[in-house]
Amino acid sequence: MKIREGELVSLIGPNGSGKSTFLKVVSGLLFPTKGKIYFLKEDITNYPVEKRIKMGIGYFLQGGEVFLNLTIYENLKMGGFGLKEKDFKNSLEEIFSLFPLLKKYLNKRAGLLSGGERQALALGIVLMRKPKLLLLDEPSAGLAPFLVKEIIEKIKMIKERFKTTILLVEQNVKEALKIATSVYLLKNGKVISEEKPENILEKRLEEIFFR
Repeated sequence: MKIREGELVSLIGPNGSGKSTFLKVVSGLLFPTKGKIYFLKEDITNYPVEKRIKMGIGYFLQGGEVFLNLTIYENLKMGGFGLKEKDFKNSLEEIFSLFPLLKKYLNKRAGLLSGGERQALALGIVLMRKPKLLLLDEPSAGLAPFLVKEIIEKIKMIKERFKTTILLVEQNVKEALKIATSVYLLKNGKVISEEKPENILEKRLEEIFFR
């Protein structure tokens, strides 16, 4: 699998096909039993998570993990840990321009946020370090239908505004295909093919999900 700079790649396949596992391997939470991972032409296969983060890999975990007992500001501060003050403030303003509600409720405890607000905060945390490669695992999981469209639109904005390369695993396949530049089809832990979003027909998806 190749993810080219500036792309928004959608990884689709049935439950249990290995989508989330693949993201964990790229992020460093799991190590592959074989094969190599290259990032910016460098072999990072055995690099720990923290080194990958510093290189520019950001990972949004399924469920939108946040620090529930901390405020929105404190959560974002954790996301930007180690940044210089100027860079931290710059990232903060860019996050607020993308998610204005976070600025409005800056001192609100994360545990009191709605599902949509929590997802926005979780994305904000990952974006604080302006990752070059953003791994998104089911960013719309558990959200109401109208919020799904909103979060998908925000992902499109992240790609355009931050010039971020994105690998997206999304349960709402049709919405994901609307913003993807290319698609990889995964089944039983293997890449079946790489496709253009417009070339994937419902019959093809049926074959992947139900056979």
